[in-house]
Amino acid sequence: MDSKKLGYFREKLIQKQLSLSDMVQRTEGYGREKEPEIQDVADMAVESYTKEFNFGKSSGDRHILQQIQEALDRIRDKSYGECVNCGNPIQPKRLEAVPWTRHCLQCQGLLEKGLLND
Repeated sequence: MDSKKLGYFREKLIQKQLSLSDMVQRTEGYGREKEPEIQDVADMAVESYTKEFNFGKSSGDRHILQQIQEALDRIRDKSYGECVNCGNPIQPKRLEAVPWTRHCLQCQGLLEKGLLND
């Protein structure tokens, strides 16, 4: 991949990294806030569900942040854009949609079917 495309994807990854980092920090801040004194059981259930939902989303965001960091590392070692499993080039449209992806479409399909060890 040429340096211009690598720079484009590097910038795209950094922007997503900053955005997700901000969301994770805000979500963790919400989780640390002191819970209001809620008397109604239904309101307590809603509050609990909201916190669980936010923590689940935050966990997913942290996983994507890790994948973004790995993609930035692959840019530095010049292996970005290659499937980590088969070594074939990852399709440009796939990189545009999911710039932190590690696998080409074929290997991603195998991974999702449980036929590929990650």
